[in-house]
Amino acid sequence: MCAVMNSVNAWKNFNLGQELSISGNFIYSGLRLFHEMRSIDNADEIFEFLYNISVGIERLLKVAVVLLEHNDSTNQEDLEKSLITHNHLELLRRVKQHKELPLGNSHNEFLGLLGTFYKTVRYDRFSISSLHRSDKERETLCGFLNKYLQIGLDPSSSDFGILNDAKYKKFVRKIVIKISGSLYDIIQKSASDLNLYTCEFRHGSKAETVFLSKADLPSEDVLWKELLIFFMNTKVSSKYLEFLRSIDPLDFDPELTDEYLDCFQSDASKAFVMGELECLYGELTEPGARLKKMDIIGNPDVVFYSPVEDD
Repeated sequence: MCAVMNSVNAWKNFNLGQELSISGNFIYSGLRLFHEMRSIDNADEIFEFLYNISVGIERLLKVAVVLLEHNDSTNQEDLEKSLITHNHLELLRRVKQHKELPLGNSHNEFLGLLGTFYKTVRYDRFSISSLHRSDKERETLCGFLNKYLQIGLDPSSSDFGILNDAKYKKFVRKIVIKISGSLYDIIQKSASDLNLYTCEFRHGSKAETVFLSKADLPSEDVLWKELLIFFMNTKVSSKYLEFLRSIDPLDFDPELTDEYLDCFQSDASKAFVMGELECLYGELTEPGARLKKMDIIGNPDVVFYSPVEDD
């Protein structure tokens, strides 16, 4: 019996701990994708956002269900079969049978939206009937934002696209963090009651950022901007900074500074500048030598020693 209990505890401790980290990775990636979206117009971007969030919260719900429902008398096979579902609201109902959740109508509706997306909407374009209605993701998301932000987004009548306003980003992040944070609190308390360490995260992981730091994406943007200003203006020197300053800059266009800075905060923006980078590298006599220097920058295995450290 002791061996069985040890096996069960190991499952809940390590396997569910890994699932919790995987859940946090998906949730963070989804929030980051939405944060970087310039507009709410592209089905592929909205699909990727909804897919990541739906998978992340579904797995989070299932971790909570296992910790709350499983005990010595549980039929293991029946429990495992019951988890083969993509119904977020049904999983939420099972959690609520054991614990109260401080979620409102907007959170419940968002969970329903995720469930519908994952079960049906994500397959729509594989049907020929979708020919005349191929942007359900956008319609669904805009409808949700319209209802709870009291705005008038109309995807069908927008000729210039819908800017992903800061208030949309703030609202979506608030909804997702409230749901994931509430579930995490239940998981943490349940694991503690069982003397498990399910909620231990690798330092610096996306899961830690989501569950412990609330995925503060605006502050992450401030961080890279402050670092950029530091590197541009610091008069202090180090071996590393001396190495960076020793590399002659490429002949980028100062008039396009706004587009270049956008590369730091948007993967999509990088695509617009990559062509220019390729042209500039094509003009170099020894591009391979420069690329070797580029490989050094940011490489954690490379250490620059100061004269004091050399002594």
